[in-house]
Amino acid sequence: MSEALDTRAATLPERGDAAARREARRPARGGRSLIPGSGRNAFWLYLVPGLALLAVIVVIPLGWNVFLTFTEYRGIRPPEWIGLDNWVELMGDEVFWTSFGNSIAMIVAMVVVPTLVGLVLAAMLFDLIGKKFGGKLASFLRATYYLPQILPAVIAAIVIGWILRPQNGALNQVLEAIGLGDLSHNWLGSPDTALASIMVIMVWVQLGYPIVIFMAALQRVDPELYEAAELDGANWFQRFRAITLGIIRPEIFVVTLTCTIAALKVFGPVYALTGGGPGTATIVPAYYAYSEFFQSQQVGYGATIATALTIVIAAVSVVFILVQNRVEKQEEER
Repeated sequence: MSEALDTRAATLPERGDAAARREARRPARGGRSLIPGSGRNAFWLYLVPGLALLAVIVVIPLGWNVFLTFTEYRGIRPPEWIGLDNWVELMGDEVFWTSFGNSIAMIVAMVVVPTLVGLVLAAMLFDLIGKKFGGKLASFLRATYYLPQILPAVIAAIVIGWILRPQNGALNQVLEAIGLGDLSHNWLGSPDTALASIMVIMVWVQLGYPIVIFMAALQRVDPELYEAAELDGANWFQRFRAITLGIIRPEIFVVTLTCTIAALKVFGPVYALTGGGPGTATIVPAYYAYSEFFQSQQVGYGATIATALTIVIAAVSVVFILVQNRVEKQEEER
């Protein structure tokens, strides 16, 4: 290789510039590089560590979990193959369907309410408070709304649990102090209020996330659009509907999808506050799978619940992506 380079350098005309010398030292096209694995397909070598971690952390455990759905396994003796018995049992399990019904309530609390309220608050912080009182106040309020997201879910749930205690909880004591002691209640221990209490907590926890995302998206909006709309006599709500919603639509899809997945997987607050109770009033699929795994030691059936939840989340993600692509295509055709 070095002799070929020297011969090539000797045959070049003496131009006396650095570019000619660099050209002479460059390997001939089609020649073999001195660096191992530096060919066209060498980029695959850089993917090997990531693919290995993906296989060890995700693919292999997922495959094992799917295998366990076809077995009876209590975590001690080897799994015993039973075919589709777990799936047949799951389809007729009332607790399972109750848990998915509670997941719909979690979607309302973690997706619908935070997204709608977050849209309005983000637009107000950006378009009204930011302009009248300055960006520092808007940033401070945004950080305040986002604070519950920083707290671990279990810690936030424990703090809220102290507030909702039936005997000496802060909420009941405040009600008694203002003369509304008749409204005192065992908020987390009563079937008629336990799920609603969890939903209120999740609204509080989740609200900051869409506000931060939407305020970041609003930075892309051209202020001249708002000024032109104001000159045309549009009020704040008309500007919000005609300008803001159209521009930040991709972020709305992202927030809706990620929050929906989080709502379907919610576990920490239910585990810390109610344990799925009273009865099955607050049970969700993730907690039901956990209880079958570790409390009932029905590992195969718990794996079936977890796999069913994974299938639902994957289906929801695909639907969201297809809808987003269709909406974007329609916008491009207009």
